[in-house]
Amino acid sequence: MRSIAIAVTTAVLVASLSVAALAVPPAATVENLLDSERTVLDQPFSYPQGDARITAAVVTLAPGASTARHLHAVPLFAYILKGQLIVDYESEGERVYRRGDTLVEAIDWPHRGRNGGKGVVKILVVYAGAVGVPNSEILE
Repeated sequence: MRSIAIAVTTAVLVASLSVAALAVPPAATVENLLDSERTVLDQPFSYPQGDARITAAVVTLAPGASTARHLHAVPLFAYILKGQLIVDYESEGERVYRRGDTLVEAIDWPHRGRNGGKGVVKILVVYAGAVGVPNSEILE
């Protein structure tokens, strides 16, 4: 009886090891957040001339806070990580962005963002700029 138990245990162990050896880790998944050839104001965009420079940053706005009136001369991808952001594009009106929203920001267009909620706003911004070209220009 004991030899049968040892044989069964050995068979189960060998089968388990064989299955583990054949196990393949899951493949990476890709979630496409944005695929665009135009900005939020329906502008086509192109990259600045010169040596390419990518800059990534997280912008944080406390409740009630806003950015200065500014513009961007380079393409900017934004991903709202947390909160609600309201952007005033002046003659083009306001747009509301919430957690999970993505956008290509307006280029050479004055705007101001403000925290439109009760909690903190966090925005991942990625500028596709060039060496010597400012990512943002404050207008005030």
